[in-house]
Amino acid sequence: MPEIEIYSLLEKVRAQKPVVHHLTNWVTIYDCANVVKVFGASPVMAHAKEEVADMAKIASSLVLNIGTLTVDFIDSMKIAAKSANEKGIPVVLDVCGAGATKLRDQKSFELLDEVKINIIKGNSSEVARIAGENVQTKGVDATEVGKNLVELAKHLAKKRNCTVVITGKEDIVTDGKITYIVKNGHQMMANIVGTGCMATSVIGAFAAVEKDLALASVAGLCCFEIAAELAVKSSKGPGSFKEALFDAIFNLDKKTVEKMSKITRK
Repeated sequence: MPEIEIYSLLEKVRAQKPVVHHLTNWVTIYDCANVVKVFGASPVMAHAKEEVADMAKIASSLVLNIGTLTVDFIDSMKIAAKSANEKGIPVVLDVCGAGATKLRDQKSFELLDEVKINIIKGNSSEVARIAGENVQTKGVDATEVGKNLVELAKHLAKKRNCTVVITGKEDIVTDGKITYIVKNGHQMMANIVGTGCMATSVIGAFAAVEKDLALASVAGLCCFEIAAELAVKSSKGPGSFKEALFDAIFNLDKKTVEKMSKITRK
């Protein structure tokens, strides 16, 4: 994949400043808003049933994250997603914690069956559960999946007619036809809460400016994870890493992205 294509999408985000509507995880909502902002987009966190449809109408993408789900919250997600579907903007679903409880599984499948989800994102065991595998997620942390994850993701993408993203040491992104592997990132990302949720929000920002949703997901992940690699160099631990991460995102330039991106295509 030409590295220039990755940076050109970052430029689009910065130039167009798309509104990214979130119904997201209360634990990480502040970080999700900030990461979208430092990338150059405009985050909005509106959850009330009474306004989610109207908010989706003025947004360029919709991000759903079931990390702190309640039944009422899921109802709001359905209303917002139906509005987004009518407008034709992409809907990203983070199946956070799928495979941990019956309620999360049930509500994830309800969303997938009742509204159009354009991008499904999760860790290996979360996505495996959504693909129908009998796996148990440890809270929101991935567990071992005894399957070929690339084939599993491709199968789910074809079944749901969407893009599937599995994040981990190497990220898998596929629309069922083309598969990308993103090899950027750093293990320090696992030492702070919220990098997975932030990655979903970043994907939402890039999906707002690029119709090829697999490419948008790859570009967003690549830029986010390059910034993480840079942040580690100037930090002393998880606390300073988080601050350095936002600064690194804000200062990403073409030369750096071209030099550091590690993407393969299958």
